[in-house]
Amino acid sequence: MDNGLSRKGIGRRRFIRLCGAAAAGCLLPAPAWALTSRLDDPDRAISLLNLHTGERLSRTYYAAGDYLPEALSAIDHLLRDHRTGEARTIDPRLIDQLHAIAAKLDPDTPFHVVSGYRSPRTNEMLRQQGHSTAKRSYHLSGRAIDVRLPDIARADLRRAARTLRAGGVGDYPDAGFVHLDTGPVRTW
Repeated sequence: MDNGLSRKGIGRRRFIRLCGAAAAGCLLPAPAWALTSRLDDPDRAISLLNLHTGERLSRTYYAAGDYLPEALSAIDHLLRDHRTGEARTIDPRLIDQLHAIAAKLDPDTPFHVVSGYRSPRTNEMLRQQGHSTAKRSYHLSGRAIDVRLPDIARADLRRAARTLRAGGVGDYPDAGFVHLDTGPVRTW
């Protein structure tokens, strides 16, 4: 049965997805639209540099409507606890936040990763050393990252992250990074 959609350049599946996205958009608070609009890209890529290991990754992690398992595994590995070597599954929504920020700011460099996943042992060690590390940090569950963009002012990175309203955003000016997580929307 020809419904006429294919001749106009839009298939039935795409039409249904667009209708679903439009309906969901009506349910989202206005600031959440910022993240959703950046996630309409058919392909999403990310570029990361782990400052502790020197490892780099520039990769498409989402294509044709699905996350790419091999790419996500590579991201999990790059964002592992560099002290213990332990890795954890990183929340794809966290990578989506980075993608949306990169789309807004168009950096010339990859995100410089200060901290991704943290093992409980590393988290406790940092707490004992006096770092402002939460006892139940989102880093422990692969839902937080601390980053900087050398060619973008930290204040601009922080502002772009806050406009997404996609989770927590912390500013650490003395350490020179911005914290992002997929927890409740909050700032500090």
